[in-house]
Amino acid sequence: MNEPFIETDTLIVGAGPIGLELAVVLKAMGVSYQHIDAGQVGQTISWYPKQVRFFSSPERIAIAGVPLGTSDQEKATREQYLAYLRGIVQQFELVVHTYERVIQVVKNDPGFAVHTRRGSEQRLYHAKHVVMAVGDLHHPQKLGIPGEDLSHVNHYFDEPHQYFGQQLLIVGGRNSAVETAIRCSRAGAHVTLSYRRSEFDDTSVKYWLLPEILSLIKSGQITYLPNTTPTRVCDTHVRLARTGADGQVIAASDPACGDPIDVPANFVLLMTGYRMDTSLLEDSGVELVGENQGPKLDTDTMMTNVPGLYVAGTAAAGTQKNFRLFIENCHQHVSKIVKSITGQRPPAGMVNDAATKYDLPES
Repeated sequence: MNEPFIETDTLIVGAGPIGLELAVVLKAMGVSYQHIDAGQVGQTISWYPKQVRFFSSPERIAIAGVPLGTSDQEKATREQYLAYLRGIVQQFELVVHTYERVIQVVKNDPGFAVHTRRGSEQRLYHAKHVVMAVGDLHHPQKLGIPGEDLSHVNHYFDEPHQYFGQQLLIVGGRNSAVETAIRCSRAGAHVTLSYRRSEFDDTSVKYWLLPEILSLIKSGQITYLPNTTPTRVCDTHVRLARTGADGQVIAASDPACGDPIDVPANFVLLMTGYRMDTSLLEDSGVELVGENQGPKLDTDTMMTNVPGLYVAGTAAAGTQKNFRLFIENCHQHVSKIVKSITGQRPPAGMVNDAATKYDLPES
């Protein structure tokens, strides 16, 4: 007996802002589509720390022609943006099959057979086109040091209250580490910040946070240990080694090495970045290229080397070391994909064109 299947023109995988914007446009244009996500709508954004604000201004992360307003006219918080995305789904009556994970994408002629699972239920989709809008922040970049998996160590920051009155070591020197250090210090944590470089890069830290972290360090409210990196996490402390100008550990034979530093720590936050899970793309036959191991694609259409399989949103960049793709400069992906699939441009005003600068990492 043949397995029952759902036939559609386009299958969208991923219900973040760009996936939702694409769904709104396809529905408006009468294109048959299905939409699934392994988690909830805006899943990656739900991993952000509570009450964190976006770097981008509201008009740049708004989608589908719907303004994003905030009560204080400031940049949107995680909570405000998730509520906004839920509102988009309701306003346009979008059907998103959440908590449904893609198991396999098989290229057929002329389309794809896509196998999915939700709990014990399995589904099969036949689609002419598949769009992967799956994001790029799937797994933490682990350091691979002893003790990294101890219970008091975390690669994700949720909210600062749990660190009140505690010795907290934060590792990292980019935006997430700096913001975490500031918020936890404000909440009464005794914060030590370890960074493998000597100074913060002002292109990697929100412009309104950099003066504050420097002030807190200067006043002694945050202990800053530049040119250090952890080599072992223990129950009561973390051992740090010295690093050179290149951020790498100085060899023990080098006179500049010095003695290791043991920092008392009740909790450790390793804010060392995240990497993209490219396994689904690879299994689908997509070639990965460049330092970021991003999908090989035609930047005019966002189609990968697999005909009919597209990538949208930050997934187009792979694992970003120096971030170049954000929500605000991925709206154009929607227009490019729609034009490729339908031969027509999206209706005026349905794709956010507030941010037009767009480029992809070189392959």
